[in-house]
Amino acid sequence: MAALVYCIQMPSGQTISLYHGDLTQARVDAIVNAANSMLSHGGGVAGAIVRQGGPVIQEESNRLAPVPVGQAVITSAGVLPARHVIHAVGPRWGEGNERAKLRSAALSALRLAELYDLTSIALPAISSGIFGFPKDQCAEILVQAAVDFCAMHPQSRLRDIRFTLIDEPTVAVFCAEFERRWGSRK
Repeated sequence: MAALVYCIQMPSGQTISLYHGDLTQARVDAIVNAANSMLSHGGGVAGAIVRQGGPVIQEESNRLAPVPVGQAVITSAGVLPARHVIHAVGPRWGEGNERAKLRSAALSALRLAELYDLTSIALPAISSGIFGFPKDQCAEILVQAAVDFCAMHPQSRLRDIRFTLIDEPTVAVFCAEFERRWGSRK
């Protein structure tokens, strides 16, 4: 069970929150996979999603690949508690224009959730694992993308945006970003 670390309600009534727990167990409409362009889900978050959700996720992904960096696509979630997996292709650190590409990947995932009329989504720290994106910059960009999405789409059915992270060091970095923006936890 994921533990709530921080939650903020936006002026639109939408919430942006931080959870410490297993993304594959999130009970939301969609979880976001930190994917590569070929949607080959072998390691990291992607590997865990396919191991827990079943081979149908990889099979559906194979039909959608390749996906450009900064974009996202959607598949079913197999036997995961979520209904969908949104595969957001983040950049590798050092490939150039990484900040804009990461922001684009996050916004693409959020827009796809809205397009599918989803109400809740859980995201990992896209690109901050094997792709080497610095965690502090990742947190800043992803949280800002969520804030911007809420401001641009205040009437969206997407009301619950969660960052669900399994490792304590990444949770701490994201918590610091939340606290920088909104103050210490209450």
